[in-house]
Amino acid sequence: MASHSLYMAKIISIANQKGGVGKTTTSINLAAGLAVLEFRTLIVDADPQANATSGVGIDPNQVEYSIYECILNQQDPNQCILPTSTPNLFILPAHIDLVGAEIELIHVERREQRMKQVLNSIREKFDFIIIDCSPSLGLITVNALTASDSVLIPVQCEYFALEGLGKLLNTIRIVQSNLNENLNIEGILLTMFDKRLRLSNQVVEDVRTHFQEMVFDTIIARNTTLGEAPSFGETVIMYDAESRGAQNYLDLARELLKKNPGVKPSALM
Repeated sequence: MASHSLYMAKIISIANQKGGVGKTTTSINLAAGLAVLEFRTLIVDADPQANATSGVGIDPNQVEYSIYECILNQQDPNQCILPTSTPNLFILPAHIDLVGAEIELIHVERREQRMKQVLNSIREKFDFIIIDCSPSLGLITVNALTASDSVLIPVQCEYFALEGLGKLLNTIRIVQSNLNENLNIEGILLTMFDKRLRLSNQVVEDVRTHFQEMVFDTIIARNTTLGEAPSFGETVIMYDAESRGAQNYLDLARELLKKNPGVKPSALM
């Protein structure tokens, strides 16, 4: 693990170019779990769909400044960060404009480094920064990986679970060799697990056999509450703390903290 200074946030990208694997669900609920455990946590919504933004109760259409303005117009991120209803949890929101950023960045110098510059300027204000990446391996996702210390990969317990994972791991290797040699894989997270299904159990076995200690012990079970919470603009922990989904993500937050003993909760300082 890269060593971590006491006053610098650990930056983790949640990435998988396959859609529907639970990236946004993981971004907002892992972040909420860390926040509830007294760690000042920022979600960076790097997906033009802006689901992480609406998922914490903020209407993307009402957002004055988003990550887009920060990356393209060097807007001060401090003016863009918004609080959420979860204590210690903040968001740097997204906007549909982000769709155009890929094209607009093409002629920008050091275009892969833009998000890194943005996040470095606010890094000492948080303990964790969680980036919700879009389901593509385009320039914005490359920006996120370049800005990150590590990447967490959600994989759903379904038939084509491992399909496309090779492509993502290859992109991570390219970023490591060209843009960010300190990028680690934080771990692979199994999501949407249904213990009644033989296939679900088979996928868990296959992924664990293949990736071994890279796989988190915590598994995120299928849980209706996880789907309901965002429609109320709440993280699952604020929506229903007793639910299986809330418990799973708190377990994941605790497991992540165990892996990162150097990060101390500044909310307690």
